[in-house]
Amino acid sequence: MFTGIVEEIGIVKGFTKKTHGADIIVECQKVLKDTVTGDSISINGCCQTVAALGDCTFTANVSDETLKISTLGNFKSGDKVNLERALTPTSRMGGHIVQGHVDCRGKFLRFEKLSDFYNLTFEIPHAESKYVVYKGSIAINGVSLTVADIRDNIFTISVIPHTYQNTTLNILKAGDFVNIETDILGRYIEKFLSVNNNGSRLNEDFLKENGFI
Repeated sequence: MFTGIVEEIGIVKGFTKKTHGADIIVECQKVLKDTVTGDSISINGCCQTVAALGDCTFTANVSDETLKISTLGNFKSGDKVNLERALTPTSRMGGHIVQGHVDCRGKFLRFEKLSDFYNLTFEIPHAESKYVVYKGSIAINGVSLTVADIRDNIFTISVIPHTYQNTTLNILKAGDFVNIETDILGRYIEKFLSVNNNGSRLNEDFLKENGFI
């Protein structure tokens, strides 16, 4: 579990495709503190298990599913990535609940500077847009952000200077793809509302039969 508050920007030092999956080597410093093999680190919003540790690197084994659903398969040596260690029970939760389970890829459309703030606009698949709500939380490349505007499957986030300067959001170019994780609470609510205790769908007839309408 993560908070979406990026701790460090790392650099991809190696990316090797295999018959199944891939190995990625990331150079970093801060997130290696107290990290041991088997720990979880979020790489651009993807929860990955530390398979090996070096003096200033860690290696993760990326699954086929992660390569398919996220942008990790496009990594190349020298790429910058957002890093965050898994949450500990004593940590302040400054962002929102981020699982590190990417839902889809989004496309960066445009950038707008507003005095001290920045507006960034993205496009996501229509199927995922129902989970994005005005003033709701969303993770983009592992960064916890708030939706400032949503129209159909296009949404805009307003970014404070600190977040913009200390994450890889500042190197995005129009057309770049990013990892998107929508708020998990929305998915649970959808599940609870769509199925009642008997396994049938919650609909108008069910509400009438049980005296709700």
